[in-house]
Amino acid sequence: MRFVIQRVSEASVKIEASLYTEIQKGLLVLVGIEESDTIEDAVWLCNKLISLRIFSDAEDKMNLSLQDINGDVLLVSQFTLFASTKKGNRPSFIRSAKPDTAIPLYEYCIEQLSQLLKKPIKTGKFGADMKISLVNDGPVTILLDSKTKE
Repeated sequence: MRFVIQRVSEASVKIEASLYTEIQKGLLVLVGIEESDTIEDAVWLCNKLISLRIFSDAEDKMNLSLQDINGDVLLVSQFTLFASTKKGNRPSFIRSAKPDTAIPLYEYCIEQLSQLLKKPIKTGKFGADMKISLVNDGPVTILLDSKTKE
């Protein structure tokens, strides 16, 4: 499982030209799930996500976590995070989990993050054609992968 984390001052999702959801200061998290992923992958990523010290403190050092600043989360599923471009020019998505595997893990991440942060998590709509807008603060973009723990 992979999280692409972007520190944002604001982010939103539009579906069919209508605003679906939005957040202010916090993290836009793109979630990629592959067939071999388990609850353990989701637990590790969610715990790591809320603890990452990637927000600036009073001395402008990245020293505060999402919990410390009471930031928002916008969690968006993105099957293309497991694209393989090894052969040819058209990406293959064979490693991406099918909905019967991906949806329960995605929903688990939503529930887990909501419990850990003690507040609702904003989300995209699984499988929808979404338009994501964001103001990347920094910019700060970090990739977490549960298989490499990096």
